[in-house]
Amino acid sequence: MSIRTLFFLVGLVTLSLGVSLTIKADLGAGAWDALNAGLTNAIGLTIGTWVMIIGALLIVVNALLGREFPDVFAVVTVSVLGPLIDFWLLKVLVGWSPSILVEQSLALVGGIVILALGVAMYIQPKLPLNPVDNFMVAIQKRFSISISKAKTITESLAFVFALLIGGPIGVGTVVILILVGPTINFFEPKTKTMLNRMLGEEKAG
Repeated sequence: MSIRTLFFLVGLVTLSLGVSLTIKADLGAGAWDALNAGLTNAIGLTIGTWVMIIGALLIVVNALLGREFPDVFAVVTVSVLGPLIDFWLLKVLVGWSPSILVEQSLALVGGIVILALGVAMYIQPKLPLNPVDNFMVAIQKRFSISISKAKTITESLAFVFALLIGGPIGVGTVVILILVGPTINFFEPKTKTMLNRMLGEEKAG
């Protein structure tokens, strides 16, 4: 297994743990995670399964927006991420439900930090992105707007659908929206340096 692939997979494992912690905090999940959790509560299936279903739908939407062939390699990303989220929620964290505000807050903040670290890691190897992230890029390119505006649009769409389906929207949703971006920006140069150092050592060896 190459260093890039390993770094990518470790990033997805880290990201999935962070997502799971924000959901378990029960203070309000991120917009897309709230949508997946809401669909689980309303229809059934696991959150990880909905991650894969929504991801597959977004791959098609992204292709239509970009007027290009669907990014079939992105299927690999959601096919790994979905089961990882189920692993954390249904196996590792299944018996843990923080019930007091301090514990919930720690789970939320810890989840945000871990989630952001995971994102900062998995984007470095330049392998296929999560279709949710590609959706933001597709909106940005299709309508020639800034990436921040595209991010606002995609998050708002997920927020509305999550609200309609009865997903776990709360104060945590707002906290995640505010903190995730800056936290990813904090970790991004560090993970880039880390990967470059590992690649350098691999070449030297």
